[in-house]
Amino acid sequence: MRVTVFGATGLLGKALMHERDGDELLGLSSKDADIRDERAVNQAIDRTRPDWIVLAAAYTDVDGCESDRELAFDVNCRGAVNVARAAKLHSARLLFISTDYVFDGRGTAPYETDAPRAPRSVYGKSKAEAEVQLLEIMPQCCIVRTAWLFGLGGKCFPDTILKLAAIRSGIDVVNDQRGSPTFARDLARAVMLLCRKNATGIIHATNRGSCTWFEFAQEIVSLAGLPTIVRPTTSDKFVRPAERPKYSVLSPASLGKNGITMPSWQDALADYLEERRTA
Repeated sequence: MRVTVFGATGLLGKALMHERDGDELLGLSSKDADIRDERAVNQAIDRTRPDWIVLAAAYTDVDGCESDRELAFDVNCRGAVNVARAAKLHSARLLFISTDYVFDGRGTAPYETDAPRAPRSVYGKSKAEAEVQLLEIMPQCCIVRTAWLFGLGGKCFPDTILKLAAIRSGIDVVNDQRGSPTFARDLARAVMLLCRKNATGIIHATNRGSCTWFEFAQEIVSLAGLPTIVRPTTSDKFVRPAERPKYSVLSPASLGKNGITMPSWQDALADYLEERRTA
């Protein structure tokens, strides 16, 4: 299987490039092919001739999206449309990485794939609109929603907590937002399995279980053996430009229907810490 990965230098992209398992993967960064440039996208796909395209490229600065809506939609929506059109033109399958931010975060039970989109941030709106347009262009594409991504080789929540814990005796972390931490390596494996299974439709893929950011931070500090005290606080103490979903747990049912299960977020965190220690 030949797979072209757009966004190969991001957290997920880097993890994907380690999941070859006999497949032929070609990773493209924005310097190789800016997805906002339709011509560059077409040339890249014409050159690589993939069976599958994994679109992991995105503008993921959630707060930055609030101040630059045009850039957010240029990359996350119009860029995604460019890739979908090129994929259709070259008869390639498409897997698009989406997000829990397409929901409003007001739920109290894990979101199923058919739950109504109701994004409250510019980032969420740009990804939600991309989902709609991609399904119109390629009804058989695969959309993988994920959440709270962390991994090696880039900025992520565990890395931030570990750096703060190294210089502070105490850290305040919000305890009123709940989701499912997702290790990039585990998500990459699930994505590649979905490609091999020729998956279609919307699929939710996160590590199993859920926690608040406070509980996540507690586990990070505990597993790392650090003495830092983690204190719970509320979101109103950390006002951000973009509204964060209070509840963004995604149901694993759609992933299970494809015969795929992912480890618990606690096991994933332990794997991340071990990889970080030996990197």
